[in-house]
Amino acid sequence: MADPHRTTPSGKPRARSLAIQFAGSPGRWDAVTDVPGVEVGYTTLVEGDSVRTGVTALHPRGADHPGDPVAAGFFSQNGNGEMTGVSWIEESGTFTGPVAITNTHAVGVAHAGIVAWTVKHHPHLADAWLLPVAAETWDGYLNDINGHHVSEASTVDALEAAASGRVEEGSVGGGTGMSCYQLKGGSGTASRLVGYGDTTYTVGAFAQANFGPATSSPSRESRSGSCWPTTTRWRLARTGTTGSHFSGDLFLAFSVANQGGLSPSFATLRGDGAGSYDHLDLIPWGFLDPFYEAVVQGVEEAVANALVANEDMVGYRGHRTPALPRDRVAAVFESTR
Repeated sequence: MADPHRTTPSGKPRARSLAIQFAGSPGRWDAVTDVPGVEVGYTTLVEGDSVRTGVTALHPRGADHPGDPVAAGFFSQNGNGEMTGVSWIEESGTFTGPVAITNTHAVGVAHAGIVAWTVKHHPHLADAWLLPVAAETWDGYLNDINGHHVSEASTVDALEAAASGRVEEGSVGGGTGMSCYQLKGGSGTASRLVGYGDTTYTVGAFAQANFGPATSSPSRESRSGSCWPTTTRWRLARTGTTGSHFSGDLFLAFSVANQGGLSPSFATLRGDGAGSYDHLDLIPWGFLDPFYEAVVQGVEEAVANALVANEDMVGYRGHRTPALPRDRVAAVFESTR
């Protein structure tokens, strides 16, 4: 089998194949799916001359356990974007169920698709209420974003396709029509291993990379962009970008630790578990720096992977976004070894 740190499941190159060196120790797949239970799936829509979009689905605890809450946090670097479910995340520090990422004008559809998937596969969870997490970046340069091409079925298909193991990257799922640094961007992932006490923990990152400086695009229009990582902005800045007024950069973090440690809202509504207590094991804050560093390292590599695992794309109105010139990048890094 090809080295999963250097190639995607379909054989596309990853950043490490270009001799790019990254700090930290990656997990088995160097992907967010190295985190136990996490599953990722895609629906990729490439149709005719104008449709270049899709949906990315992520199950934090796997498709079989959407009702077990995960501890979570949300941060907005710049709020010119959208992520649903964040009011409850900020109120409770938790969310339940899967996450979907798509284009800006399909957030509502993806939200409804998560509800449809839950009703289909876990109807008891929908007896009370659902507050799905659906997020976006803008693909309207390469995609007919107003054409309503993403449907509830597209979201359900991505959720049903989700699996553990190796993760495809580049122009797939919600990242299909995205651009990054005026080059073809999209979906990228990475992971890092961090030891604490007698346990090795896995920090995973997934980015829908669609950002870059507000300078001339390949069509000489002035464009900015946005990014949806599951972690943080720090390493995005290290890859060269800054935020801007027109950049919607929204960040979701969650932990799959403490399985069963948080009571689901729907259960307490019925009075289940009355008299019991929730329980979380927490690493003391003074020992968290290695985990923050792992996030920084993982996001940097996730962005690089999204750029490397790509080809030129022509889409809506004949707009063209070139791919990263991999041979030139590899030559630069080889010369510094």
